Amino acid sequence: MDDTPDATPGSSPGDGNQPTGDDARSGGDDTTAEPTDQPAETAAPTGEAGAAGDTRSSSADSQPASADEEPSVPEDVRKYERFTKMDGAQYDRVNEFLRDRTYITAREWAIARLCADFRTETGVEMTKIGDNLPQLVPFMTDTYSPQAVNQARSSFEEKVTQAGATFLYGAMSGFFTADELDDVMYEVTEVAKFLLEVEGVDLAVADELNAEERISSVMRDVRQQSAELRSEEVECPNCGHTHTPDSSE
Repeated sequence: MDDTPDATPGSSPGDGNQPTGDDARSGGDDTTAEPTDQPAETAAPTGEAGAAGDTRSSSADSQPASADEEPSVPEDVRKYERFTKMDGAQYDRVNEFLRDRTYITAREWAIARLCADFRTETGVEMTKIGDNLPQLVPFMTDTYSPQAVNQARSSFEEKVTQAGATFLYGAMSGFFTADELDDVMYEVTEVAKFLLEVEGVDLAVADELNAEERISSVMRDVRQQSAELRSEEVECPNCGHTHTPDSSE
């Protein structure tokens, strides 16, 4: 199955409205195509996911490589161990799983994680991420330009913000009872924990329970405070009485 990323390096930039590549095949994706302004001669994809390093030719490479010469892959890329549990996974399957449970695509998930892991004091090593994407993430099979990496990271951040606003509004609006909100928190926490485990994070049972309790406690406080806020803003038009929220709902 073709796992070509949304914006294959060297392709023409999209119009900003139509999804392309992997995410377009997943159906109904609202992400935009990444900007790809690499020159054609430097944008050849690596091809198979197992190919290592940058296979693109340039005028500077005047010396042919020997048959047994090791490909030029940075040491931190060779040692990178995220996503190893997904060896053999195909992009479409990963993307389908995410789209059924989250707002983000497989492309955005993988690149957001890489941007966090390859952040330095001066910024994110986007060129390294893009040039070595097939070596870093099993279900990504082509290289990306730095611009494409940056666009995917920005898309991830935007979706997280939108999803957060949607969730907090639901929690603060009074649409959910305390028990219903706990059920929502349980479901979303399970998905988040699964993604962390796939990335290679070891989650001890005690740590999981502790984190879940802290999150639930925070959300109970959010609900109570928002209930008080709503009651302060709503007064009886006849007597001006401000209703006290019922914390036992």
